[in-house]
Amino acid sequence: MPSLKDVKTKIGGVKKTSQITKAMNMVAAAKLRGAQMKMEDFRPYAGKFNAAMGNLSSNMDAGAFPLMEVRPVNTVELLVVTSDRGLCGSFNANILKTAERMMKQFEDDGKKVSLVCIGKKGASYFRKTGKVRKSYPDIMGTFQMFNARAVAQDIAANFLAGAADEVQVIYGKFFSVASQKPATQAILPVQPSDRADAAAAAAPADYIYEPSTNEIMEVMLPLYLNVMVYHAMLEVSASEHAARMSAMDNATNACKDMIKNLTLIYNKARQAGITAELMDIVGGAEALKG
Repeated sequence: MPSLKDVKTKIGGVKKTSQITKAMNMVAAAKLRGAQMKMEDFRPYAGKFNAAMGNLSSNMDAGAFPLMEVRPVNTVELLVVTSDRGLCGSFNANILKTAERMMKQFEDDGKKVSLVCIGKKGASYFRKTGKVRKSYPDIMGTFQMFNARAVAQDIAANFLAGAADEVQVIYGKFFSVASQKPATQAILPVQPSDRADAAAAAAPADYIYEPSTNEIMEVMLPLYLNVMVYHAMLEVSASEHAARMSAMDNATNACKDMIKNLTLIYNKARQAGITAELMDIVGGAEALKG
């Protein structure tokens, strides 16, 4: 049985760890409120933007614009969006596993895969593979729309140069504080949305655009990429804080359980020590009587 001093030292260390995890839980909860509000405010905009793109592109030829050009897929580029910091459970690991699974699937089909990583975790994880074309670490903490625009412009330029025939984004989607799951979405080439058919069936009105549809699409296609990348980054930001809050809450509860078990061990060791001292005193008294 460990000594009383060792057990007491362990209890003190676990209590300090519990204080740290509780503080991190509170910080994550405070950051989550802001990130979740930004994400929820942006979701309707992203949905309406997709609906407008679907309506505009539904009657257009897929090869009318370079970003809509569908060609044989020889090279696939994966945009992997993760967080910069850890201590958020399996959130980043699930995204990275999904990316690895997709990489293997494409490579088994004989396709070449390149990576663009947003966030330090993804960049450091895939660095040794030699497939990272470009990385954007240390931007997830304070990113803005101009960061998403830079990423979107780089991806679009690579696609237009013919270095990638298809681009897919992999990110952590926020469902609730307790649920964040990896999600994938093809963003290039830009294709008419399936929701356009449903919208047309519900409201078969024909819209007249001014200026022409082609002129609008020339402006909206780059903006569409900006919106999709920024939306993925917002989802990851909110999911990261929610996952960290849950992980730190679980860690705090685990610390409480450890303190409870160590306190039990401490009491048993102290009781055993007191019993041994009493036995010595009784034995000495009996020896004096004899």
